Amino acid sequence: MFRTMYQHAKKHPGLIPQFIFLFMGMGGASLYLIRLARGPHVSWDRKNNPEPWNKLDPTYQYKLVAITTDYESLKKEGPDF
Repeated sequence: MFRTMYQHAKKHPGLIPQFIFLFMGMGGASLYLIRLARGPHVSWDRKNNPEPWNKLDPTYQYKLVAITTDYESLKKEGPDF
């Protein structure tokens, strides 16, 4: 793969910046995925910690979205002028 890229880059020098940005993008995406996989609430040990949410203390701030909609306020006969 690298040999063919090198051959193309020798014939067409304008491809060199594209190859550089391609590898930078792939490297950045890889580092980002590794960072996501090492998050604070990710457990790779399935035997000793199968349900890690049970070990959280009651004061832990959960990320929760609750959407309530009042359907009566949505039913309007016409615009308000």
